[in-house]
Amino acid sequence: MKIDNSLRIDGIGHQIVRVAVVQAEVSATLAAGLHQTAALAREAAAGGAKLIAFPEAWLPGYPAWLDVCRDVGIWDHAPVKAVFARYAEECVDVAGDSGAELAKIAAEIGATLIVGVTECVASGPGSGTLYNALLTYAPDGRLLNHHRKLMPTYTERLVWGQGDADGLRAVDTPMARVGGLVCWEHWMPLARQALHDSGEDVHVATWPTVHDMHQLASRHYAFEGRCFVLAAGSLMRAGALPPELEPHPERVRDAGQYILRGGSAIIAPNGTYLVEPVFDAPCILYADLDLTAVRREQMTLDVSGHYSRPDCFEFRPIRKRTARDYAEDLSR
Repeated sequence: MKIDNSLRIDGIGHQIVRVAVVQAEVSATLAAGLHQTAALAREAAAGGAKLIAFPEAWLPGYPAWLDVCRDVGIWDHAPVKAVFARYAEECVDVAGDSGAELAKIAAEIGATLIVGVTECVASGPGSGTLYNALLTYAPDGRLLNHHRKLMPTYTERLVWGQGDADGLRAVDTPMARVGGLVCWEHWMPLARQALHDSGEDVHVATWPTVHDMHQLASRHYAFEGRCFVLAAGSLMRAGALPPELEPHPERVRDAGQYILRGGSAIIAPNGTYLVEPVFDAPCILYADLDLTAVRREQMTLDVSGHYSRPDCFEFRPIRKRTARDYAEDLSR
């Protein structure tokens, strides 16, 4: 399905850019997921999109079994350890072949690509740790930003390690300054402020599924940050859950049930929908963004400018990775 509710505004000085949010069922393996990512990115680029966003942990898929299956928190539980080990084998090595494949996709389509992944550190400090990461690739394939989710939420802590603040930044792309946060980071006030301070035109809000409270958080972010928000969610059916684990009967009715329902949407800087949420169906959402709307909405609220009080508050992110480490990370 193609959802195109583009905002077109004519006038001198208006900068219009087309963006896309991909909503699809997650793949069973990393190889299949990379193939699917390439196909969907090509389709979105063919539709004119210059920035294309994929959901949280799109590769190799959000570990929904943490919340809908029995006994995942039991210590030394063999079935869960087997599922975790298999999941880790399918994760993205940002500095390895899978990261290079994502860079290749961005370069092939000539668009900014933002994709949520579960990252596995292959070597060096933290080797073997999994992170919930958000990767931003330039249209020439360069890795512009590598954000690791600061705090895994609840059962996610069984799978993912804690990230750092280094990726809490917007970056320049040919079409706009772009930033992103992962899931419940949208309820971390200081994480939001770090992104606001870095000057976003477009914000990518990645979620496993964008249900009602996630819609509220995404719309609030757009209003607070005076930026466009691309809210991206995945689709997953119960039949894709690991066979080793037993679903909770009160949460899963049958194999065809969507346990991740999508809900992707595109939101304007005043908090209104440009493209309404779509649930329970694969789609690519498109919108033409008038970037001058960012400046227009800043007239009444600019939390990093005239509506801030630096004489009353001090705030700065603590960057753990040095500038040299960061440059080396992005050059791999």
